[in-house]
Amino acid sequence: MIDWEDVRHFLAAAQSGTLSGAARSLKVDHATVSRRLAALEADLDVKLVDRLPRSCRLTSVGRQVFDRAVEMETAADGIARLARAAHAPLFGRITLSAPPVLVTHLLTDQLTRFREKHPDIRLSLSSQPQRVSLSRREADVAVRFIRPEEISSVTRKIGTMAFGLYAHRSYAHLAAPDRWEFIGWDQTFADTPAQSWLVGIAGRRPIVCELTYSSEHLIAVRAGVGVAGLPCFIGDRDRDLVRINERVPHFARDIWLLVHRDLHKTPAVRAVMDFVVAAVAEYPDLATQ
Repeated sequence: MIDWEDVRHFLAAAQSGTLSGAARSLKVDHATVSRRLAALEADLDVKLVDRLPRSCRLTSVGRQVFDRAVEMETAADGIARLARAAHAPLFGRITLSAPPVLVTHLLTDQLTRFREKHPDIRLSLSSQPQRVSLSRREADVAVRFIRPEEISSVTRKIGTMAFGLYAHRSYAHLAAPDRWEFIGWDQTFADTPAQSWLVGIAGRRPIVCELTYSSEHLIAVRAGVGVAGLPCFIGDRDRDLVRINERVPHFARDIWLLVHRDLHKTPAVRAVMDFVVAAVAEYPDLATQ
């Protein structure tokens, strides 16, 4: 009999390309991954991975086994989802993954209301700029700015987050657009539509600093560092900021809610989905367009 844990460690090694990467993803040590991989090879009596100095490479048989292992993982995750969906009462731990800007400036503010309504649900709110896999149970519910393409998920557009250009009321060059200096996104978001929009506005004018998250941009623009692109539901609420409307092209990101189809009727998951929809509806600037 093949041990599923051995297969799971093999999958992690194959997907990460290194034993150390697999160890990090599984939160185990390097030796455990190596031992599990060796055990699977011994059970199958075949070499699955060529261990190189800085990486591991699948053998031809290893690639075939990998395809079957992915199918096993999908089936195992499906069983777990079905079992979870069977627990109908409104209790348990539900993981919600959302972009950092929505976690920091929208969802966290509404947690008290959610706790009062659903005291037995432990909401794990994960602030993640990268996509998570619902099929692999990396989250139960997810919010994204890009329309989901997973055929296994139920999706819904719940809002549109418009952006605007903002500066502090006391910004030294507020009345001199040719002297504006801009606050951009760092390499984490260098290829995003938001950065392209901002760079297009800046033109030949300098980007004087680069930051990762909108919360950091807000602090910088409040400090008078320069002009920043912020979601309007954030910038318009700050009385110390001025929204610059002169020749600024429209830019917005759609807000999508998604859940795996096996879980979307589970009461606790539905409660979290309703929580997200209600939180977005609180702000007219986020209304669906």
